[in-house]
Amino acid sequence: MDFLDPLILARWQFGLTTLYHYLFVPLTLGMALTVAVFQTIWHRTGDVRWLHLTRLFGKIFLINFAMGVVTGIVQEFQFGMNWSSYSRFTGDVFGAPLAFEGLMAFFFEATFIGLWIFGWDKLPRRIHLLTIWATAVGSILSAYFILTANAFMQNPVGYEFNPETGRAELVDFFALLTNPVALAAFPHTIFAAFMFAAAVIVAVAAFHLRRGQHVDTMRPALRYGAWFMIASFVGTAISGDQLGLVMVETQPMKMAAAEALWNTACGADASFSIFSIGTPDGTEEVWSLRVPYLLSFLSTHTFDGCVEGLNQLQADYEQIYGAGIDYMPEVWVTYWSFRWMMGFGGIATLISVAGLWVTRKKAKRPVADWMWRVAIWSAPLPLFGSLVGWIFTEMGRQPWIVFGLMRTEDGVSPSVPGWTVLISLVAFTAIYAALAVVEFRLILKAAQQGPDPLPGPDDPDPRDLPVDQTPSTVY
Repeated sequence: MDFLDPLILARWQFGLTTLYHYLFVPLTLGMALTVAVFQTIWHRTGDVRWLHLTRLFGKIFLINFAMGVVTGIVQEFQFGMNWSSYSRFTGDVFGAPLAFEGLMAFFFEATFIGLWIFGWDKLPRRIHLLTIWATAVGSILSAYFILTANAFMQNPVGYEFNPETGRAELVDFFALLTNPVALAAFPHTIFAAFMFAAAVIVAVAAFHLRRGQHVDTMRPALRYGAWFMIASFVGTAISGDQLGLVMVETQPMKMAAAEALWNTACGADASFSIFSIGTPDGTEEVWSLRVPYLLSFLSTHTFDGCVEGLNQLQADYEQIYGAGIDYMPEVWVTYWSFRWMMGFGGIATLISVAGLWVTRKKAKRPVADWMWRVAIWSAPLPLFGSLVGWIFTEMGRQPWIVFGLMRTEDGVSPSVPGWTVLISLVAFTAIYAALAVVEFRLILKAAQQGPDPLPGPDDPDPRDLPVDQTPSTVY
């Protein structure tokens, strides 16, 4: 392996910066909705506990949002730095949804975030509540435009190839926006993001409940987070099933790689392996734990359906796209990332189910200390699931950067030497590592500080105070 190969280094750099940026995306999406829900409950009930929860998790949301903006901008620069050939070929198509995301969704979101931050004692309460809901809508809209751009790489639609310019040119923006991959990936991504936000809420609440702090405030937060986790897991599973059906139609090689299915199988033979041990080249199975018919059902929603194997698809692709090229992705990466994605999310959900049971009102025993610790340390599990899910999505598309149109090796910048990519890779990694420490410490400090003390019995209801005397939030 050439360690100064621009292609390898460019892929490593884009992968690392993308995964690092995605550390902040799911928490932003989930926390925006959570803060809006908490503030709505306070607005409707006047229960000051929900005001304090709004302020606490609003602070975490803002810290995370600021870091996500910085890392997202750097990520997009790479399209012109390391992937200029790709940008030239698909810029007319790929750039359209990104432009809408930046010029419409992001500015919409950023504007209302500003109004929410500075409008506590300046805007009428209902208008101020609408600003956080507008922020949540803007963040979700932003996610859709980005997923639309990514969906074009998975399933190119809405374009025509211009032989004179050698470029893919946009001809149907509506077809681009309604790409089946985008429509299926969007709810799956959003629900997965909600799972991470729910896990953070559970962890913060468990941290304080373990110490007997802010019990009246943190107990409802814990149970909200647990229910939020369970509901989001159900949404993730249902949308993931639909995304799998779309994947079989648009990228059958990815589905075959997810199961390490080398030869076409039908019915009972199209089983799903929970765990498998194979030979180093992955072509022979030593031992596996399998569920008969499950792969057939996941791929076709029938128990007697057939799933194409890697070998057959390789032969088909050679006839369609040209011989002498290995069209298979790294099978071990797709196989295990697919299982880790489901495993991390499933474990986090089981912890939330257990949390609801042990914190129910009729529970006869106090929650054990080790249970609180499990709840606290389980916070990253949904995030890990999302990260390996994206590894599966992108690595499973290889060797294509745009499926069926452009291979990854053809998208790299032709005039950028490997040593310059290596320098930027090392620099970005070092800077991002420092920023990660700052981000973690800021969020940890806010979480450990907890909500403000609850008012005494003689203190007035905050909703009855004049606007300029309502508790303001200073970030």
